[in-house]
Amino acid sequence: MEPDLYRRWERGDILNLGVQSSETEFETRMAGLGDAAAISSLLHESFLGYKSRYTSEGFAATTPTAEQVLARMSEGPIWVALLNGAIVGTVSVVLKQESLYIRGMAVLSTARGNGLGELLLTQIENYANEKGCTRLFLSTTPFLDRAIRLYERSGFRRIDEGPHDLFGTPLFTMEKRQELRR
Repeated sequence: MEPDLYRRWERGDILNLGVQSSETEFETRMAGLGDAAAISSLLHESFLGYKSRYTSEGFAATTPTAEQVLARMSEGPIWVALLNGAIVGTVSVVLKQESLYIRGMAVLSTARGNGLGELLLTQIENYANEKGCTRLFLSTTPFLDRAIRLYERSGFRRIDEGPHDLFGTPLFTMEKRQELRR
């Protein structure tokens, strides 16, 4: 484990180191105002390993401050994924007519491989169904291979629609069409 990561965990800056056990419990819930700092920290930690591939402005937009997370809460719901009670993942959405825009999806590297990404996407699909949305879409960077594979396994396909960059960082859009369930 990285020494800096461990020191941050000891100080309480990181809620969980993602230590696995046979008694792993997963859940998702709607984020509350008190979760904004943890979500901001989680997004920063999750994308830190890719920072050199972003422009500085693109990285800043991908890793919002706690204040920016609070502002996002007024634009649409944010969920958090919990592993044994600690926040280790997040995603937010914005309703755009009959579509749902997915943004800010991340799972801490120490918690990946547990199905939390799938759990978050299932939460989004259920919400989209409740809101009558038949189209889900997101923008991602071409270097987030693991996330792209998750989206593809979940039925998302790359489309030509923009945006094609985030402050100079390359982007592409993916979408998923779904039938409404009653």
